Amino acid sequence: MALELEKIEGYLGKLRAHLRGVGTEEVNDIIEELRSHILEKSTVNGKLRAGDVDTTLGGLGNPEHLASEYMTDAALARAEVSRSPIQILASLFRWASLSVAGFFVLISSLVGYFLGAAFMLCAVLKPIHPQSAGLWSSHNSSGDLELSLRLGFGNMPASGRDVLGWWIVPIGLVAGFGLVMLTTRFAIWSVRLYRKSRPPRITV
Repeated sequence: MALELEKIEGYLGKLRAHLRGVGTEEVNDIIEELRSHILEKSTVNGKLRAGDVDTTLGGLGNPEHLASEYMTDAALARAEVSRSPIQILASLFRWASLSVAGFFVLISSLVGYFLGAAFMLCAVLKPIHPQSAGLWSSHNSSGDLELSLRLGFGNMPASGRDVLGWWIVPIGLVAGFGLVMLTTRFAIWSVRLYRKSRPPRITV
């Protein structure tokens, strides 16, 4: 029995070592929860059996991978109540490392935040670079029409035209802020949907 207990504590020790960035109290709760689960699943008629311990630990999986799942879940829980794009993106990066769905949500959120920031920057820089900052239209070498947000740096296309003029200031601020808010709502909605759809972490 001592050998089985040593094996359990060894697994939990490895898990604890990989739970970096998780609060001490939360780590202790996770370890105690898993210890109780392992003992319950591995005890038959009051006796801890080596074969059942191995089966239970095998069902939990590699402690490093399990720790990553716990840390991702903790990060996503923080993202649910956060309105900070930085906090949300940090959580999405962890989710993307474990899930294809997380990867697509991360890419979509990056695009949304990038466009929102670009619109707001363009609006702010228009008074500083009135002749060049704005939404410009131009034709490429194939004659196709192209639209681009310019912040006032670099040379303007010879055939380019400032589409909105000074209207870029109110439109850029409203559109940029709106994109940031919509992206935040989309990211939080995706996180909540994912967490609700997940089965309990402890299943064997």
